[in-house]
Amino acid sequence: MSAASEKLAEYERKRDFSKTAEPRGAAANAKSSKPVFVVQKHDATRLHFDFRLEWDGVLLSWAVTRGPSDVTSVRRLAVRTEDHPLDYGGFEGTIAKKQYGAGTVMLWDHGWWQPKTDFDKGLADGQLKFILHGDRMKGGWTLVRLKPKPGEKRENWLLIKERDDHAGEDEDALVEKNLTSVATGRKMEEIAAGKQAPLKTRPKGSDSDAPKKPLKLPPSKLKADAGEKTRFTLATPKFTEPQLAKLTDEVPEGEGWLHETKFDGYRCLAALGKDGVRLYTRSGLDWAERYLGLPEAFEAIDCRSALIDGEVVTAHTSKGSAFSALQDDLEKGLPVRFMAFDLIELDGKSLRKSRLAERKELLEKLLANLPKDSPIRYSEHVEGHGDKVFAAVEKGGGEGIISKSADSLYAGTRNGSWLKIKTRKRQEFVVGGYSPSSARHRPFASLLVGTLDGGVLRYRGRVGGGFDEGALDKLMGLMKTRERKTSPFDEVPGAIARGARWMTPDLVVEVDYAELTDQDQLRHAVYLGVREDKEAGMVHLEKPGSTSGDGDGRGADGDAPASVLGVRVTHPGRIMMPEADMTKGDLARYYARAGERMTVLAGDRPVSLLRCPSGRDGDTFFQKHAGKGFPDEIDEVEITESSGTPAQYMVIRSPQGFVAAAQMGTVEFHIWGARTDDLEKPDRLVFDLDPDEGLDFGDVKAAAKDIRDMLKRVGLDSVAMVTGGKGVHVIVPLRRVSDWETVTGFARTFAHLLAHRRPERYVATMSKAKRKGKIFIDWLRNDRGSTAVAPYSVRARANAPVAVPVTWQELARLKSANSFDTRQALKRLGKPCPLLEASTSPGQSISRPVVEALEKLIGD
Repeated sequence: MSAASEKLAEYERKRDFSKTAEPRGAAANAKSSKPVFVVQKHDATRLHFDFRLEWDGVLLSWAVTRGPSDVTSVRRLAVRTEDHPLDYGGFEGTIAKKQYGAGTVMLWDHGWWQPKTDFDKGLADGQLKFILHGDRMKGGWTLVRLKPKPGEKRENWLLIKERDDHAGEDEDALVEKNLTSVATGRKMEEIAAGKQAPLKTRPKGSDSDAPKKPLKLPPSKLKADAGEKTRFTLATPKFTEPQLAKLTDEVPEGEGWLHETKFDGYRCLAALGKDGVRLYTRSGLDWAERYLGLPEAFEAIDCRSALIDGEVVTAHTSKGSAFSALQDDLEKGLPVRFMAFDLIELDGKSLRKSRLAERKELLEKLLANLPKDSPIRYSEHVEGHGDKVFAAVEKGGGEGIISKSADSLYAGTRNGSWLKIKTRKRQEFVVGGYSPSSARHRPFASLLVGTLDGGVLRYRGRVGGGFDEGALDKLMGLMKTRERKTSPFDEVPGAIARGARWMTPDLVVEVDYAELTDQDQLRHAVYLGVREDKEAGMVHLEKPGSTSGDGDGRGADGDAPASVLGVRVTHPGRIMMPEADMTKGDLARYYARAGERMTVLAGDRPVSLLRCPSGRDGDTFFQKHAGKGFPDEIDEVEITESSGTPAQYMVIRSPQGFVAAAQMGTVEFHIWGARTDDLEKPDRLVFDLDPDEGLDFGDVKAAAKDIRDMLKRVGLDSVAMVTGGKGVHVIVPLRRVSDWETVTGFARTFAHLLAHRRPERYVATMSKAKRKGKIFIDWLRNDRGSTAVAPYSVRARANAPVAVPVTWQELARLKSANSFDTRQALKRLGKPCPLLEASTSPGQSISRPVVEALEKLIGD
């Protein structure tokens, strides 16, 4: 019996396969390039979720008692159970009574996964870090084994969500909102009853799906169906920061302004593509499952991909606030409506630098063929005559208008090219506490609210009206879970502070009010609803300003802060890379989108930053030690340096960390060759090829090929990365078994051997005199404490090139080491990455056979 088969002995011992529908299965010997993960909702003696990871031919399994939670502070107990066969990953049905695990099993989630660290070592040590690519569970996760109590036989672990842009806010939302099978669309009771899956979700080829006779469709229908095959053929666009409107109390004049109704709902970016329909909130959360009817409606749009800006509103008229009506609709599961007012991307092309008038014309044509009863509507506008438009909206009881420069670009900032003029005063506030009520029927008297100002929560007053019984109960439940002992405000009047209850300031509410006092305090404030789509860090006090905007939609150096992945980015319009016309906001948004890939390849390592606070043309400096006042998104680790002195180094462990670094003016990231959980065992070897002036890129490519071939001769595979400068990095992923001395010694010997064999082409010393007309094989980046530019890092060079891993075939075709800009680099994120694939559990190391092979080459 093979070792893999032995792993299933316990699984088979517990089951009678003549009575259970579960697969007997068999262990697989070959490793998958994309190992699967499965989560099965299992209603046995008690309801739980079985979490399974493919490894070494079987499914490693844990029973998660309350189901997974995507809130980073929540630890869910996961009890290790017997390994299961890979075939079990497709099992959905009912296990017969009196059999082991009797009850209903639903395929709740599935996908593929990748380890972030040495998985076998993590399994032995009791700490597993991995990234999930599922329908429901996404991003970084950790399993940590608990120390067993005396006499305890079962193996208890904790399942924990890591901080990234897939983290949630409600600890039970993940399991409470996803109640159907990802395979069949059935609920647990439907599976238990043996109900067939809906036709559209049954596996292709099943007997029940096969029509008795071929369908004959009319020519028009055949043509339509043929066209449908071309829909959504490109990747679904990623989230982008929405364009924001600046508050003013003056309606702009002139024909150059387009005036639209200001809607009273949730801002939404609809992303359409082959990965499905995603409906992003303003902070980047996907709410597709919350908006009943909208995902299906968007599937009727004929395009290869699109990113549409709009607002989700209630689909029916209401006597009260339309925003409150929308919240009621969502809570009751009623259909909603989408008002589309801008088109950001279409068929894989960005329209951000097109005029607004042109974007709206394209949008209108895109939506023209939708059914009349579609919940997707085009938002009409009036060109010019803003004062009349505003007067009509005010008379009709509307909230106000949005006035947009017809020539404005889509910059994703609040730069003044879009303006909002309200008929009444209203905005979002952060709840920092509440005043208790003396009335029996009322759990609190008023909310204590504020706004962010320079990172400080400023107290803005009390909200005591607008609460019905349902709102009182809902808010009290939300506030109870957030209570704390200290005030989150900078300062609160003593009379109000006495007796107040304080809470963590992450709850945002919408408030209507009569006016602000001279001290910016609310008067006659009325509660309208909770803003689940907005993060507290995005809430700042809005005051009317000038109607003059930048016109080009780009924003100025001093424009309003933007929120990127929840990170506050100041001066997003500041030009950082003049040749590429790249702003600080552009840079932050690039790292937000590339951040997940970078977290896998460059995260959990000591990192040094090349900072350009005033842009590439200003002063720049290299920083490797953490400093005071660093953002929370950038972690620290204490490392003893070669001098014996301990020092604080920076570590980034999430996409938000890269964005926070961009907020500090960081352009480049340079990483160690080891991860923080085992700093003395490198997991990569890097040879940096640095050509002398006068040599062309063909010489560099030939050198990279020579290194690749000689590494292959000693038993090591390698990956190429163009650096965005003049050179190429040849990277060797390693299993973490050798220390720095071994790795550095190998790199030094290898480089000097190649230079000795080809002295006319290569040099392995830094001497400028010896490098004339040659390529320096820089092996020094393999010392403890040395760094190399991180994959997908932007370079502080003309046109903002990016360091990108490539296949050897791609390298042969490239004309330069700076072939990729940020736009091209982001397009590659949807494709396999050669470095990512090679770095996932590498099997190679600086082993005795490798060293002996190198010694043999020296002797030849």
